Amino acid sequence: MSATTNTIPVTGIAEDSAALKSAVRKFYVRMMPLVVIMLLVNQVDRTNLGFIQDALKADLGLGAAAFGLGAGLFFVGYALFEVPSNMLLQRYGARIWLTRIMVTWGLVTLLMAFTQGEYTFYFLRFMLGLMEAGFFPGVIFYLTSWLPDAHRGRAVAIFLSASALAYIVTGPISGALLTMHGMAGIAGWRWMFLIEGGGSMLMGLVSIRYLVSNIADAKWLTADEKHELQSAVTRDITGRKTAQGEKPQWRLLLQRPVLTLCGIYFVSVMTGYTVTFWLPGILRQIKDINDFQVGLLSSIPWIGAVIAMYVLAKFTDDKGHRKVLVGAALLLQAVGMALATTGSPWFALFALTLAAIGYKSCNSVFWSMTAMSLEPKILASGIALINSLGNLGGFVAPTAVGAIKQHTGSLQAGLLGLTACSLIGMVLVASLRLRKGV
Repeated sequence: MSATTNTIPVTGIAEDSAALKSAVRKFYVRMMPLVVIMLLVNQVDRTNLGFIQDALKADLGLGAAAFGLGAGLFFVGYALFEVPSNMLLQRYGARIWLTRIMVTWGLVTLLMAFTQGEYTFYFLRFMLGLMEAGFFPGVIFYLTSWLPDAHRGRAVAIFLSASALAYIVTGPISGALLTMHGMAGIAGWRWMFLIEGGGSMLMGLVSIRYLVSNIADAKWLTADEKHELQSAVTRDITGRKTAQGEKPQWRLLLQRPVLTLCGIYFVSVMTGYTVTFWLPGILRQIKDINDFQVGLLSSIPWIGAVIAMYVLAKFTDDKGHRKVLVGAALLLQAVGMALATTGSPWFALFALTLAAIGYKSCNSVFWSMTAMSLEPKILASGIALINSLGNLGGFVAPTAVGAIKQHTGSLQAGLLGLTACSLIGMVLVASLRLRKGV
């Protein structure tokens, strides 16, 4: 894992052949829009819950603690099936497996419209995580099998920008769907789940038509382009191999660097989902604000995040310094969370914008750094393990913050706790020993 003796270049594309450049360009044009839209739909379904907290309380009697627990249970199901799902993706291919994931998570999202109380809410949130497990790490692995290291940072940033874009559009979309309240005698939040879940299922059917699993299967690449692209990917995989690659997979997965990466991602995710689930509630404290306006304001942090992610990704592809930038992004998360405990809801919006920029910037650089650091033998399972254990932060943070709010009537203690967690993440980053140039 710690391949400090490896001196292969990790940045720069000056020596790329014309065929390789053409192949990469075609992948960006043909496949990246599809996976971006898939993640956009995915994240809308994952994050829409924050906009219906008051409606669930009014219609189903769910308090802050029950809401936080239900929000977090998604990540329990997600973690349980994450590694098996990524291994099945290797077996069946991205086209079949990612499509399966989309259709089944869309079905569960649709079924959320029939929630009757806290127990069905808990069960469906758990099942949503179970059905979605493997999508995100599956696409990250998919990008590593298609793109050389020097071209992947921007691809990951573009892909992750869909997640931030989802936060931008989820508010207005969900707010608009909530205005359908009472149409045909159906509550607005039920309409939201019905329409968004149906859209996910439809997108799954589109993806099976156009997604290409392997370089060899791409009819839109010439023979020379296929050869050059596959050779470049293979060279990078060979360069990442170390003597430790002879060890069994389970021993490689349990090495300290892998577990440290899990911890870094865990604390980052805690901040991200706190912003996602609790920002709308903070904004509702503003006088005379409606659901649609809450949705619009909730998109502001993620607009800044999209811009920051792409700028950082281009910088890291050209210059490296990924480890330093991950640490800096975690510091920005900590500052944002700390500032959010002071001032008005408007100031909290500004502070949580800083935290959101830190969260998405951290993720963008983190996954590029991780893919370049793992042994090729455990690349798929390692990405899945880091993502699954890290995403448990999405269970811990909403659950803990919800319980704290219910007992204290305030989010302040929870936000300060998350500040401390981000600082711990910085210490973990400093302890990592990665290949030179990463």
